[in-house]
Amino acid sequence: MSKIIIKDAVKKYGDNVVVSGLNVEIGDNELFTLLGPSGCGKTTLLRMIAGFNSIEGGDFYFNEKRINDMAPEKRNIGMVFQNYAIFPHLTVRENVEFGLKNRKYDKALMTEETNKFLKAMQIDAFADRLPEKLSGGQQQRVALARALVIKPDVLLMDEPLSNLDAKLRLEMRRFIRKIQKEVGITTVYVTHDQEEAMAISDKIAVMKDGVIQHLGTPEDIYKRPKNAFVANFIGTSNFVNAKLKAGKVCFSDEYEISIEALKDKKDQDLVVSVRPEEFVIVQNDQVGIRGIIKDTSYLGMNTHYFIELSEDNTVEVIQESADALIPDNTPISLQVKSHKINIFDERGSENLLRCDSFESA
Repeated sequence: MSKIIIKDAVKKYGDNVVVSGLNVEIGDNELFTLLGPSGCGKTTLLRMIAGFNSIEGGDFYFNEKRINDMAPEKRNIGMVFQNYAIFPHLTVRENVEFGLKNRKYDKALMTEETNKFLKAMQIDAFADRLPEKLSGGQQQRVALARALVIKPDVLLMDEPLSNLDAKLRLEMRRFIRKIQKEVGITTVYVTHDQEEAMAISDKIAVMKDGVIQHLGTPEDIYKRPKNAFVANFIGTSNFVNAKLKAGKVCFSDEYEISIEALKDKKDQDLVVSVRPEEFVIVQNDQVGIRGIIKDTSYLGMNTHYFIELSEDNTVEVIQESADALIPDNTPISLQVKSHKINIFDERGSENLLRCDSFESA
């Protein structure tokens, strides 16, 4: 298997720079996800790794081997596409055998390897069927078997689940994670679905405008996002303005909290990111951020309240459902779980609660 090292990668289309000076290292056997909105450069970078896109600058390595000028078919990669890209005129078995035939495997070994992956992907019962007789999830398993049976050094997956319905996506992402760990292959996975990325990844690179905004584990990215873009893209975040005064975060003249990590920071304007579950609704004239309940969604175990703090800021708050819901138009106060919130500088470019500094491009 291969470690992937990318140094100072540049991709241009004419005068348009899509990726500029990108550096990343993907560990051996790691499931690494490129995550971001449409147009952020994630698929472009994947295609540069595959050899389908030209490289205008920088160096790409599989282990110690530089691959910039290596033809795609020489890179020993497996590829799984959004649209499956399996051959409609070949049976399931013939699709899986395809890469082995091209590599001149003898018939006995080809049959042995094909059978192994048909069984691993739980599609051996459909071996003699044409793809049109399969469900979307079954077709995607055929594509995955075909990509893995050749024993690639690197597996590349481009939005592989986006054409499946919600239930199948959940099933397939668990299946992909299981197979990837069993086979033990370095995998680069592209998606715009943050929940999907969080569920399957060892590491995630959150991208925006061709720049990696945060590279870390799912837990690290969710709990301590490096900037406000990442906080907003991963999960649901509410943003509230505040001020740092003498080490205290002041939401208003009456409500402030002490944060030990900020005691030596200079006074400044702040943007505070509070996830819906990190707010606490208080009543009976307790101090907090003042607001009015504007809408309510009861979802059984939890209730979602939408609370207007000002004309241009309505926040979502998730609370465990009580015996009685708080009526709409009720004035309330919000307090925050201070150990869970994230606090950014005024521009949202640096998380003041992280040990490392990060300046968004």
